[in-house]
Amino acid sequence: MSNTSNFRDAIRQAKTQALVGPNVIANALPFVGGGLVLTALGAYGGLSVNRANPQLFLPTFFGAVILQLILFFVAQNVAEKGNNKVALPLLATYSLLTGYTISGLIYLALRTPGVGIQGVGFAALGCGVTFIVARQIGSNLSEQDGMALTKTINLGVIALVAVVGVQFLFSIFGVYTPNWLEIGISGLGVFLFVGASVVDFYILPRTYRNDQYLPAALSMYLTYINLFVFILRLILAFNSRD
Repeated sequence: MSNTSNFRDAIRQAKTQALVGPNVIANALPFVGGGLVLTALGAYGGLSVNRANPQLFLPTFFGAVILQLILFFVAQNVAEKGNNKVALPLLATYSLLTGYTISGLIYLALRTPGVGIQGVGFAALGCGVTFIVARQIGSNLSEQDGMALTKTINLGVIALVAVVGVQFLFSIFGVYTPNWLEIGISGLGVFLFVGASVVDFYILPRTYRNDQYLPAALSMYLTYINLFVFILRLILAFNSRD
């Protein structure tokens, strides 16, 4: 799940600024794409472990989650300081770990009737369509509308992080969310990260210079990974047999 500190920092820095990095998104996109490819490789590795040795997957999953959280803060801090030579391998490792941690969800989708590989493909397609639409909308937002949307999405993501965190803790103890509530949480997640994709195209050029493409790439990467996860969760919830 995306950490919300980058949203707060972006709001604070963008309030009184015009564009400081008009080309930062274009510079960041190759790294976003590379991160997504590495995530796919990490997911393939997780699926392979789950199929070959399922009892090994759960402990390695929790280990990957812990490493992922630590690496996020380290990589974000290094990237913000502009140390790209150090940040790039950290972000690459983070992308691989992210793929491993979401492989459990993908594995469940592949085994669920009515979802399967088509559902996974639909979630990926939804991210692509969102990118195209968000680029057009976010790049043309006025200052007033852009800041209002950014603040709204920020508050929504903070609330979503709290809810999903509680949901994750409950699931560890075998307490699972009712299907109707899962649909609601997943639907809210899709809505918020679609909004976050629009915000990225507004806020990132006002926050980062053209040479600060790695922190911008991390922000966009998190947006689309989370959007993919929540679309897939929503599809699974609608196909649940509970």
